[in-house]
Amino acid sequence: MAEPIPFARPDEAAARALPANVEAEAAFLGAALIDNRVIEELVTPLRPDHFFEPAHARIYDRILQLLDRKAVVTPVTLKPYFEADETLKELGGASYLARLTADGQGLLAPRELAEQIYDLALLRELVSVGRTLVNDALDTSESVEPLEQVARAEAALYRVAEGASVGSEAQPFRQSSLAAITQIEKALNSGGHISGLTTGLDDLNAKVGGLHDSDLIILAGRPAMGKTSLVTNIAFNCAERYLRDLADGIDPKQSVGAPVAFFSLEMSADQLATRILAEQAEISSERLRMGKISREDFQKISFASQRLAELPLYIDDTPALSIAALRTRARRLKRKHDIGLIVIDYLQLLQGSGRANDNRVNEISEISRGLKTLAKELSVPVIALSQLSRAVESREDKRPQLADLRESGSIEQDADMVWFIFREEYYHNAAKPDEPSETSGGDAIAKYDAWMQRHLEVVNKATVIIAKQRHGSTGNVYLHFQSEFTKFGNLAPDSRSYESYE
Repeated sequence: MAEPIPFARPDEAAARALPANVEAEAAFLGAALIDNRVIEELVTPLRPDHFFEPAHARIYDRILQLLDRKAVVTPVTLKPYFEADETLKELGGASYLARLTADGQGLLAPRELAEQIYDLALLRELVSVGRTLVNDALDTSESVEPLEQVARAEAALYRVAEGASVGSEAQPFRQSSLAAITQIEKALNSGGHISGLTTGLDDLNAKVGGLHDSDLIILAGRPAMGKTSLVTNIAFNCAERYLRDLADGIDPKQSVGAPVAFFSLEMSADQLATRILAEQAEISSERLRMGKISREDFQKISFASQRLAELPLYIDDTPALSIAALRTRARRLKRKHDIGLIVIDYLQLLQGSGRANDNRVNEISEISRGLKTLAKELSVPVIALSQLSRAVESREDKRPQLADLRESGSIEQDADMVWFIFREEYYHNAAKPDEPSETSGGDAIAKYDAWMQRHLEVVNKATVIIAKQRHGSTGNVYLHFQSEFTKFGNLAPDSRSYESYE
């Protein structure tokens, strides 16, 4: 009979108060030291900070480090790392490592032991959240903001539900580098073009490498440039690629698509759905709304609707959302549908917490910071549409600049990428001269011919100006735009640049 292992805690009352099973931790570590494959076959995402006993947490962390180096981990190979460990001395010193493997009972049910360790760690985190919630709620000072406390509590509960640590402790570089290697491998497997989620637009993917987790992307433009159309196309392409990859048997984690949450504060859900159906069936949305379609067109719509029935695109058209409410809804969608991309149309229609004292600049700053925080918290890219100031219209060169972002410089500061959508065709059509008649002079004819020549160069073309990119270079991306279907696509190779943008 193996000698029982003593577990000394400085505060026995605290040990009894918090949910823990140090014997299960010891049994699991013993099983892992006897057979290293136990850790490789784990289903539960067990981390060192899930262990209640600090010495066990350090032992497990060292086991993971050695396994990363392809080393065989035994009590003998672990011993040099723990000979001077003060906490382990309380349990018997380095000989404690050998005693963990004395009876091997953990090998009977290592997965069940790991699940119990994980579940008890979540309960301890829940206790911590509950205590903080009670303490904050009892604070009745003047600075208390009840809705902000509710938002913080919900965020903490979300992290518990996701299995994350409540505290924002620093993570070792090893963990960060492994995440980076995973992204690089994903880019390699995609053909060397994309490490994030796809936009469905080849040249845009090539320029930005896809949509990356934790990034806040601001897509801005003047009215009629096609902001909503572009972001709707991207949302559809990303969700549709995810659906296609699942059908092809690709692991969802390896897919460059993802379920999408679309917060439409300007258009209703049925209007947005109508636009997507029109894009995919290639029928004018105006004709669709007015019912001026043939039976053949209706059949196209029906087929498109059937094809898109399972599309993982979730539309929330609640008007006048506050940034706190949006974050709450996004967390819920992440937990329920594992969304990988969030789209907001548009930023200026969101509301702040009300603490900005009617200062719109401060409110927009709060909203942009909140969106960046949301992107980091859920580890998903967030695309937010934004308006531009009218200063663009007063310039001869109508191409937007960072200074044109409306109401707050914090939008530019908080964003990881800033894209501007610009269609010269819109401004060019507004300057169309009268068609020359038989009596027109040579100047009028020459002017019209010059306009027509330029029209042929810019018609059905759009430019996405990458004005800021934290992870790469800036520049222009050229797209095809079918205005009647509000649909963006790739330009033919011989049409990917034109003179005024070179």
